Formats: sequence, structure tokens, C-alpha cells
Amino acid sequence: MARHLITSALPYINGIKHLGNMVGSMLPADVYSRYLRQRGHDVLYICATDEHGTPAELAAKEQGIPVDEFCAQAHDAQKAVYDGFALAFDYFGRSSSPQNVEITQHFARRLNENGFIEERAIRQVYSPTDGRFLPDRYVEGTCPHCGYDKARGDQCENCTRVLDPTDLINPRSAISGSTDLEVRETKHLFLLQSKLEGEVREWVARHDKDWPQLASSIAHKWLTEGLHDRAITRDLDWGVPVPADTWPELAAEGKVFYVWFDAPIEYIGATKEWSDLDPENRDWKSWWYDVDNDVRYTEFMAKDNVPFHTVMFPATELGVREPWKKVDYVKAFNWLTYYGGKFSTSQKRGVFTDQALDILPADYWRYFLIANAPESDDSSFTWEHFTATVNKDLADTLGNFVNRVLSFSRKRFGDDVPAGGVPGEAETRLGEQIAELLAEYEGHLETLQFRKAAAALRALWSAGNSYLEEKAPWLEIKTDKDGAALTLRTAMNLIHLYAVVSEPFIPTTSAAMRQAFALPADTATWVTPDEAKSLTSVPAGTSFTVPPVLFAKLTDEDLETYKERFGGESA
Repeated sequence: MARHLITSALPYINGIKHLGNMVGSMLPADVYSRYLRQRGHDVLYICATDEHGTPAELAAKEQGIPVDEFCAQAHDAQKAVYDGFALAFDYFGRSSSPQNVEITQHFARRLNENGFIEERAIRQVYSPTDGRFLPDRYVEGTCPHCGYDKARGDQCENCTRVLDPTDLINPRSAISGSTDLEVRETKHLFLLQSKLEGEVREWVARHDKDWPQLASSIAHKWLTEGLHDRAITRDLDWGVPVPADTWPELAAEGKVFYVWFDAPIEYIGATKEWSDLDPENRDWKSWWYDVDNDVRYTEFMAKDNVPFHTVMFPATELGVREPWKKVDYVKAFNWLTYYGGKFSTSQKRGVFTDQALDILPADYWRYFLIANAPESDDSSFTWEHFTATVNKDLADTLGNFVNRVLSFSRKRFGDDVPAGGVPGEAETRLGEQIAELLAEYEGHLETLQFRKAAAALRALWSAGNSYLEEKAPWLEIKTDKDGAALTLRTAMNLIHLYAVVSEPFIPTTSAAMRQAFALPADTATWVTPDEAKSLTSVPAGTSFTVPPVLFAKLTDEDLETYKERFGGESA
């Protein structure tokens, strides 16, 4: 079996992420990882918190604690939420780790040796009150385009215009609030992406036929506009230090690498963190360095991260002139909106992942988000749509099927799977239908078409309901007890099949369905279409229990409560 390296875009450290972040990277990566593991592949799913940069320092300052302490607490808080969503990372690291420092500094030294880093003097805002240069986000003021008075020096969140700190009207320090600002000359390191543009262009072109249109089009847009040399250092207290053995003057000034440079390297750093926990049995370089063709690397991210992963990080890897593994497939997502408007971490608009888990168990959210993943275009979260999906697909189609089959069988036949007669024409048709739908489901998961995979899974669940309605065991038992027993035994085998193949979407519910049957050796990791035809994995005589209600139906009162708490329209 192939080896699959999977990463999802690193969630930034400043605060719990919203549902859009979840569906745009981590959740689909988890679904894919789970599926591949079930099919017997060797999978390594790596993620981490992205901890450097101005927002982390400002968030720590707001809480009145050191930035390293803030990041440690925020990392644990985020990891707890991801555990709640049952995200099965092999490792969830931190970009502030010693491993990432080591590898980032190595990359920088190699780029410098190869002539792709240059020291340049630039003019930057300086605050005498704070006694320091102010990076973009440390300067606030009024946007010259829309008049928003809390615009940052890199961008106005209100009108989304890209800004320079010197563009702001009445600029002030985000640290002290001082308006006594100057523009002074300082030196920074620049990555000479312009010298690597041809190589990046050739590398992207090799993936044109493989990558989804969204990822490919964004990469080409950036290449068409031309790759510009970009500063890779900042005047911050928190970050990967510029190594003194290579740039002693800048190191003495306390320069650190800019977050966009070190964050992608953390994919490698986090893998080394994972490996260092058990070096006898884990080899991080076998996944990343001088890798044979048996490793397939897939990245998951929202569209705003695509340029960094399809152009900038590949430029860095190419410039190092070492055989580092580069991405094979970029699965990019559009935006999930909240009633057509933006989710916003800073403005607390929309549903955040910790709030979601306070309302309902993770499987409700996992299924809904993947079934409505913003793949081909943006998709909108509304409470009306969420409620309707939960009730129709989860409560009625799957949950009700499981409950009525097991409850009715216990009532009429006791606590063991009934024997019944020999499968007939209806069971043969059902087996063929299930095999066809399962093959379709597999195909969509293999090609990372998540909405289509959800539709195929829903069709699998619906097939069981159609079979039950056709056979109507509650009527059949009146005239043909063996026939009713066969129908129920077949339906129980469907439940077990659903338990196995639904795991990538709803792992907790799948476990509950599987545990309903006391099978002595239930080792199945997957059910192939050919195996599915027979529907015999749960033999007669197997004892079973009726699990609690798998999915509660959401009421109109629930809907109104959610809308009142979070708002029923975009702000």
C-alpha cells in the first residue's frame, strides 16, 4: 500500500477557530486520512498551531501574559476542541518548537549559500515611545479608502484593501497608542523569489492536470503577476531568530523570521517533533527528505492559503537545493460564509468550533460541514439548512433506520440476530445496489470530492430505508415469520456495513453502531463492493443491543434558540 503524507493549513494561534476554518482544511483532511487508514494505507496526518507573528504578540499583550505562555495555553485550548471534533492527527505540533527553529534556520542558511537571500535596507515605522520598529500590524489608524478607524498597517478589515503603514491617517502604535511615530531606515532579509520564478513556473505546470482548478488557477494568477522578492524577517520579540552565525548584525538587533516563511516549514518541523517522541520507531526524514515515489503528499487549505503553498513554499524548497518532498496534490476550498457574510475571528461573527460542540456532538457538525463543503464555490451556513440536514439525513435516514430495525427485532425475536429464511430476489437486488453505491462512494473519496462522497453515503443509508419499506417486516411477520426474520437480519447487516464505511464522516456514531453487535472478532477495517453484496458479516445468533438515539431531531424551538444566540443573518 502507498504511504500518504497529509497536512492541513496550520490554524493561527490567536483564538478558537470558526466553522469555516474547520471545513476549509482540518476536517476534510481528517476524513481523507481516516478513509485511507481504513483501506490499509500507511498514513501520516500532521498539523500544528501557527504561533509566530504580530497577532500572537498583541493577543498576549491584551491578556497581560508573556507571549510564550499565551501560545502554550492557546495551543492546548485549540487541541482540546480538535479532540472534541475527533480529528485523528498523528501529531499536532507547534511552530514555536525547537525542531521548527532548527529546520527554518537551516533553510535560511542554505538559501543564503545558494544566492537566494539578500540583505536590504528599507524604511519602516519607528515608535520612540516604544523604542522599537513597528511591523505592519503594530500600526493602526484610519483607512484612507473607507474611513474605518481601526485599520491595520497591512490591511483594512472593513473594506479589505491592502495597505502600507504609511497609508494610514492618524497612525498610532498598537502597543502604546502613541502617535509619535517616525519613518526610519532598517535592514531586513529578502527571499529573491524573482530568481526562482522560472523553476516555480515549471514545477506548477507539471501539476496542472492533477490539481483542482481552484488551486491551479490561483497559482497561475500569482505567477502571471510575477514573483516579487519578499522580506522574510520582522522586528518582533517572538519568532524564529535569525541565526547569528550567518547574520550577526541582524541577530544582534533581534530580528526574527516572518511568519509566512517559517509556518510552512513547520509541516516538516512538526513531523520531526512526532519522530523525536519515539526515534527508535519513527523516521521523519523518510517522509520528507530524499523520498522515494511511494510517498504521496496531499495538502488541505482554504483558498487564501493557496499562494503560500503552491508558489512561495515551493520556491523556498526549490531554492534550498536539497531533495525535500514537495506537495503532490493541493485540495483547496472556497469560503464557508455565515448567512452570506464573512465568519470573523476578530469580530466574533458566526459559529466557532468550541460553541458548536457546546450545542451538539461533533458528528452532527462533521457530517453537515463535509456534505456542504465549499469545493466548487462558496457555500453558506444557515441554521435553517443545518437543522433540515440534521433532521433529514442523520435523524430520519440513518438514525431512525438503526433504531427501528433493532428495536423491532428485539421486540419480536429477542436479543439475538434472527435466522430467517434464505435470501431472495429483494436481497440480491439490494446487494447489487449497495455494491454500486459503495463503489461510487469509494471513488469520490479517492478523488477528494467530498460533497459527492457525502451524497453517495446518504444514498447508501437511503437504500436501507427503501429495502425496509419494500419488505415491511412489521406486516411480513403476520404471515411469514421467517421472511420477517430474514429482512431484519439483512437490515442489521446493513447497519454494520454503515458503521464501517461511515467512519470517516461520523466516527463516534459509527463506533456506537458497530458496538451494538457482540461480534467475537469484528476486525473489518473496510467493506469492499464485492463483500457488500452478500450482507453476511453479522450472522444469525449474534447478540445485539439497541444503542441510545443516534441523532436527536432538532425542533423549531431549537432553531429559534440558535438564531437568537448567533444571529439569523449576516452582520
